[in-house]
Amino acid sequence: MIVTFIGAFLLSLPVSTAAGSGQPFIDALFMATSGISTSGLAVVDVGKFYTLFGQIVLLLVFQIGGIGYMTFIMFFTHAFGMKTSINTQLIAVESLAGSEFRVLGRFFITTMIFTLGFEAAGAIVLAIFWLGDYSFTHALYLGIFHSVSAFCTAGFGLFSDSLMKYRDSVVMNATINLVSLAGSLGFFVLYELYAAMIRKIRRKTPHRFSIHTKLVLIMTAVLVAAGTAVIYLSGNWGASDTVPVKFLASSFQAISASTTDGFNSVDIGRMGHTSLVVLMLLMFVGASPGSTGGGIKTTTLGVIVVFLFSQLRGKQDAINLMGREIPPGTILKAVGVFSWFIIVLLIDMLVMGSTENAPFLPVIFEIVSALGNTGLSMGITAGLSCTGKIMLIATMFIGRVGPLTMGYFIIGSREPLPYRLPEEDLFVG
Repeated sequence: MIVTFIGAFLLSLPVSTAAGSGQPFIDALFMATSGISTSGLAVVDVGKFYTLFGQIVLLLVFQIGGIGYMTFIMFFTHAFGMKTSINTQLIAVESLAGSEFRVLGRFFITTMIFTLGFEAAGAIVLAIFWLGDYSFTHALYLGIFHSVSAFCTAGFGLFSDSLMKYRDSVVMNATINLVSLAGSLGFFVLYELYAAMIRKIRRKTPHRFSIHTKLVLIMTAVLVAAGTAVIYLSGNWGASDTVPVKFLASSFQAISASTTDGFNSVDIGRMGHTSLVVLMLLMFVGASPGSTGGGIKTTTLGVIVVFLFSQLRGKQDAINLMGREIPPGTILKAVGVFSWFIIVLLIDMLVMGSTENAPFLPVIFEIVSALGNTGLSMGITAGLSCTGKIMLIATMFIGRVGPLTMGYFIIGSREPLPYRLPEEDLFVG
């Protein structure tokens, strides 16, 4: 919240806007929240409305939001040999979903290396790509901005049409897709993939992947492949669109929604209803735990699917996955996260359905995009009412920190009950 309000204050200054008149604070707060949550929804044209100063402020906000403020804290404390309290370490372990106390400092150092490495690689490729159209300095800046935006799955771009003019470019599509996929897998998964690669290079015993990494890779592949296929088959393509172009656009939008990077290479508002529903489902699920992306997360969906199949087969006491038993607490958390996301979605639909002067489908799409921290829009963001902006500000923030975390913050400390009540069954379903 502190980072968000500092970002909003800086974006509202006259020095941040090209017109020099400043930005209304509610709009600046919307943009800062969209940045810290890496949503990418924008009420203004970032490339035209903001000055270089304003663009850099937004860049820093979604960089911090993407990899998390705890990463910066743990990186500097470990690099300079500073000591941290046990509470800080517990928060650090929770923030990236996967680090352990014995490798805490090394894990966060590796996280920073992964971040800078992927962002630098993407920036170099994109800068070289844009050298044909812009000066070296401008091309380098465009490369850095869009690469950081892709890895942090923020989706902010400096072009009015996002990346629609480059939908035929294999280089642009591949670079943005690979960088955003790296950011969406989660740092723990990247850490395990890196460890496996090092062991293979050194010809050591193959690295044994955790259940978490296996489930993340399987769910990500299935969601992206299914989304690409449906969008390809149901897309409103032009007569001049070739098979390669349609495949590039379909895969780009499926990856964009699944990783929640929010870039678009086609006009979202002109997509068919089937494609829009698929995009909403992918945005709702989102990326993976401990990543820069949003959504309920791929593993949450995976655990719920396994639980439902186990329930149908009469195996409710022990939920097994890949030769391991899933703890009941994990199943309850997955169901809880899914349920709270649905509740927030319904509340937004009830409020914004009556406050916004737009068809219901674009409004729902906007809400799902905000809740999943994606940033894809059917073109109604700039025309939202003040109430709609406030609702989406809260929605983006909840989507980023998580509904459970937000609930714990409001309710206060959790204390286990010192007693248990007698059981009595009731009828459900």
